[in-house]
Amino acid sequence: MRAKYVMSEVFLGLWRNISMTVAMIITMAVSLTMLGAGLLLYNQVDVIEEYYQTNLEVVVYLDRDIDQPTTDQLKADLEASGYAEQVVFESKDKAYERFKDTFEESKDLVDSVDPEVLPAAFRIKMKNIDDAPKLIADFQEREGVYQVTNQRDILQQVFDILGGAQRLTLIVALVQGIAALMLVANTIQVAAYSRRREVAIMKLVGAPNWFVQAPFVLEAVFAGVIGAIFAFATLIAAKFLVIDGQFKDLFSLMPPISMQSILMLLPILTGISALISAVTAWITLRFNIKV
Repeated sequence: MRAKYVMSEVFLGLWRNISMTVAMIITMAVSLTMLGAGLLLYNQVDVIEEYYQTNLEVVVYLDRDIDQPTTDQLKADLEASGYAEQVVFESKDKAYERFKDTFEESKDLVDSVDPEVLPAAFRIKMKNIDDAPKLIADFQEREGVYQVTNQRDILQQVFDILGGAQRLTLIVALVQGIAALMLVANTIQVAAYSRRREVAIMKLVGAPNWFVQAPFVLEAVFAGVIGAIFAFATLIAAKFLVIDGQFKDLFSLMPPISMQSILMLLPILTGISALISAVTAWITLRFNIKV
């Protein structure tokens, strides 16, 4: 009987303050969407780094006039260096084919490049990419070597940008979260004030504090959970309609965001929203509303 009464009061309270309830749900949904995006991005940066760390190469570009004996000697020395797991020679023709595949969307750029301009190279898969600076130091001044590059250094700028986006998303989520908490507290205060006579009567007949406070706390929890569901739905829509849809080509060079990663967010976002809403409502009632 008590549970039935509490639940009826919860839905009645939400309906009485429908405008503030909707505002609370929307604010919570926005903040949780940003938080979910931040968590996804945080996880995805680690996935991207792990993906590329295992596929990064050191590329030894050769002089255009290098002779075959020098090329053979360089390959033998690279294989004997102890740093290389695999050494693959890429001729000028293969380099041009790679260039065409990479920039196939920019036909004018491909047509403007002379195949003879692209140098032959050794593409080296490292046993440990952290040893790349040692290999570069050993071979960058060798005869026949034009330049040695570490792909990790090139991609580090991308990782730095992703890290910045990661932090920015979490900061925005924190600001939105504070706004959501303030709105929850304000909504609970308004709800308690609008039902002050009912609360007073319940106190007079000896109702315990938890029984009086329960409908208000559950209102906040209910709104928070609905906001979490909306946030979860937004993240799923963003994956299929934006990342895997409209901007699929833009994200083609990165490992895809797995559906499992998004599904794991549902209990996380729901739990966070329910806990924060409940605590905020309880503190508001405990210290600001005399019940």
